[in-house]
Amino acid sequence: MNQHSIFKSTSIKPAPKTPKTRKGLATQAKLLEAAEAEFGERGYHDGSIVEITRRAGVGLGTFYVYFESKEAVFRALVTHMGHETRAYIAQQVEQAPDRLSAERIGMRAFFEFARAHRNLYKIVMESQFVAEDSYRAYYDTFAEGYRRNLQTAVDRGEIRPGDADIRAWSLIGLSVFLGMRYAIWDDQSDLEAVVDAALDMIERGLSLGTKP
Repeated sequence: MNQHSIFKSTSIKPAPKTPKTRKGLATQAKLLEAAEAEFGERGYHDGSIVEITRRAGVGLGTFYVYFESKEAVFRALVTHMGHETRAYIAQQVEQAPDRLSAERIGMRAFFEFARAHRNLYKIVMESQFVAEDSYRAYYDTFAEGYRRNLQTAVDRGEIRPGDADIRAWSLIGLSVFLGMRYAIWDDQSDLEAVVDAALDMIERGLSLGTKP
């Protein structure tokens, strides 16, 4: 992530299979896209490997070349969602001049990404009940980069000192639930207005002013 960006399952977790050819990567991507649609529309428990392969236009045996099980492809989607979201936000905030500008740009980028990838957003939320370790890893990875970026901003004098870990998780929580309310549940909201209100609270807090 750019410097300005923003329970455990008891089952045995198979090691991911990494395709070695361009064709293999393309087939795996096609399966992930099909799984995104299947799980996003039907949920993990009602989703099926047969339907994933049907959506992808490949044979059932092809699925097992890339994924050991339904749980394995579900976990891969959670990891994929995290990577794609972080990459998109990092790209958007790359030229942000300071931390607060990065917060504004990054929050807007997150809302846009969530609105464009509703199924993946649902899958991440469901993962806390299906594969909690993957769910926690998804947010731990976000928080690690966020924490580092916030501390860098403090060192540069862009924001005042404070607990970078608590700040990181607070800002993540703010974006996640605002994204759910205004990007997922409501696709008509003015995202810029939502960002303006959120950034006003981030910059100024809830206080009426300086205490005497």
